[in-house]
Amino acid sequence: MVAGAVIEGPAGILLVRNRRRNGDHDWTPPGGVIDAGEEVLGGLSREVLEETGLVVSRWEGPLYEISASAPGLGWQLRVEAYRAAEVSGALAPADPDGIVVDARYVAVGDCGPALAGGHPWVAEPLLAWLEQRWEGSRHFRYRVEGTDLRTLTITRA
Repeated sequence: MVAGAVIEGPAGILLVRNRRRNGDHDWTPPGGVIDAGEEVLGGLSREVLEETGLVVSRWEGPLYEISASAPGLGWQLRVEAYRAAEVSGALAPADPDGIVVDARYVAVGDCGPALAGGHPWVAEPLLAWLEQRWEGSRHFRYRVEGTDLRTLTITRA
């Protein structure tokens, strides 16, 4: 179970730059794995604080949910994305896992290019919400085919 944060500021949407195990970098909304026994919003608040230095005192949503199935790789992913309704503090990334190496607000019109090159289940739901700003929650489903990370086929189900 993963939770993601949609945090809006005067300059746009907050994204974090992640350094992956293979040395590549990509941009995503802040968030991460919810620990066993942890409440989703408590875990999301912890992840946002670690990755950005920001304190979220109130959440709305979920805005959208994501499920991705990769039978060839032996995993399934479930994500809930929430909008931060009350935020305080200053940007100061200090990820104890060493994955997040930067955090910045990105203009809404620049989010597509910033998210390009990452997983479609990260970019598509956020970009759709930014365009439509729907009420309630929507579900996005993906199927990941293959066993080689370089040649996976990802389709929206």
